[in-house]
Amino acid sequence: MPIVLETKDLEKHFGGIAAVNRVSLQVEKGARHALIGPNGAGKTTVINLLTGVLRPSAGRILLEGEDITALEAYRRVRRGLARTFQINQLFLDLTPLEAVGLAISERMGTGGQWWRLVGTNPAVVEEIVEILERFHLTDAMHERTGNLPYGKQRLLEIALAFACRPAHRLLPPKPQAG
Repeated sequence: MPIVLETKDLEKHFGGIAAVNRVSLQVEKGARHALIGPNGAGKTTVINLLTGVLRPSAGRILLEGEDITALEAYRRVRRGLARTFQINQLFLDLTPLEAVGLAISERMGTGGQWWRLVGTNPAVVEEIVEILERFHLTDAMHERTGNLPYGKQRLLEIALAFACRPAHRLLPPKPQAG
């Protein structure tokens, strides 16, 4: 199987603290991997480095053989690398219908006109409904996201990642009980 995601001697330092120290990994196409370890082990920092939320102190990140180490996070998303966060990153004033419509429109390169596409493009509307059905959010699609229970907000965040049609998805590590 071809390698789709790779790191070479990846490091991240915060002052004198090495949060990530010389991590090299290879992820084959279709593989599922988990980062495990205690709180503070650097799992979330690795995900943040892979997705461009943080810049590495040293090392390289390759996506499908292309060096993306210096690439901005939004450009990584456009190359098919999507993620969710431990703490939801949602537009609380939008409805799930609007949020998924915005994600799809951004993927199509028309994010600035998302409201127009949602109302006038049947293919976009069909995709929105399909995604909301897949994540059991149709009953809440017209509710303000900020009013949704936390579980529905988590489902919406994952639905938004899927709306980007990523080739590669990174989900945050679950916090471990101390």
